[in-house]
Amino acid sequence: MTKPKAEIGIFGGSGFYEFFKGGEEVGITTPYGKPSDKIVISEIYGRQVAFLPRHGKKHQYPPHMIPYRANVYAMHKLGVKQIISPCAAGSLQFKVKPGDFVICDQFVDRTRGRKDTYYDGPESVHIQSVDTYCPQLRQLAVESCQKLKISHHEIGTVVVIQGPRFSSRVESRWFSSMGWEVVNMTQYPENILAHELDMCYVNIALITDYDAGLEGSEDIKPVTHQEVIRVFNENNHKLKRLLLEMIKYWPKKRNCECEKALEQAKAG
Repeated sequence: MTKPKAEIGIFGGSGFYEFFKGGEEVGITTPYGKPSDKIVISEIYGRQVAFLPRHGKKHQYPPHMIPYRANVYAMHKLGVKQIISPCAAGSLQFKVKPGDFVICDQFVDRTRGRKDTYYDGPESVHIQSVDTYCPQLRQLAVESCQKLKISHHEIGTVVVIQGPRFSSRVESRWFSSMGWEVVNMTQYPENILAHELDMCYVNIALITDYDAGLEGSEDIKPVTHQEVIRVFNENNHKLKRLLLEMIKYWPKKRNCECEKALEQAKAG
């Protein structure tokens, strides 16, 4: 059996393309086309870690055009079993402040038309969506935030919008009124596709702004992409520290149900 080239995968979002320097660049082809860019593999604390810029190094793929199936499958092809998925996100609640991290535990899909499964037939698979965010890795993320004294929220629901536009004020107000904490454009179907390949998946949402629909937020300026990148870059050092802390104490064994997801989804 060929030794896996990587065991941990990281998808980098907006403003997070410089995490790996000096690693081995690998070009991957998949049955679903090419991923967003070449994958960089580096050894960190004795672990082989693969990094892929979700939008491409030049940010050439807007959220609705990202080749999600190819990206996730490329990680799978390298032998990756567990994925960390940091992303920039907006806050839907005042208690979730810009600069905070949210370790999301649930999602709401408001996208449309995205290729969101590897099983278009003739085989049918009905993947469960209750715990697509791995509880073992979420706990590791929370404990790492605590050690580093990073302001964070241990749970949160992310509503995933289609993009590339931001939400209208009324859409945002609706999301906020539902009690959801985070709005983002890329968490779906990345999380589900990883689940279909029996991979553990954890999201770390870095809050860059308050969304426009918060009650009492009329004085908050509408978010711009430039502002998202600016705030993300200001907090990049915290994210890097967190990821390194997580990798340093990465579990030697998987103690979750993620590796059984596909088996449980197939018809008997």
